[in-house]
Amino acid sequence: MTQISTSNKVVTFINVFTVEPQNQDLLLELLTQATDVSVRYAPGFVSCSLHRGTDGTKVTMYAQWSTMEHYQAMRNDPKPLPYLQEAMTIAKFEPGSYEVVKTFEPIKV
Repeated sequence: MTQISTSNKVVTFINVFTVEPQNQDLLLELLTQATDVSVRYAPGFVSCSLHRGTDGTKVTMYAQWSTMEHYQAMRNDPKPLPYLQEAMTIAKFEPGSYEVVKTFEPIKV
């Protein structure tokens, strides 16, 4: 389960895909298939959430891995490659890795 916390020592990836609106559903399906057939079984995988842009032109993947090395090992696995290669034919990919600096919650009064 995705947990966003400064004490949760994971590597966070926020990957933004730009796509034509008519291809948004296909991109979501390709990313879902890649995750279902391989990524979620990889050592070090913590969680992944897919987000659909409301204007149809963006898909964002929020993923957590226990280490950068685990993530890199998954990237070298050939199983999700066909899905990811097809995804790259219809979308522009802007990857980013992050660490949580601060979280905020509502103040209870």
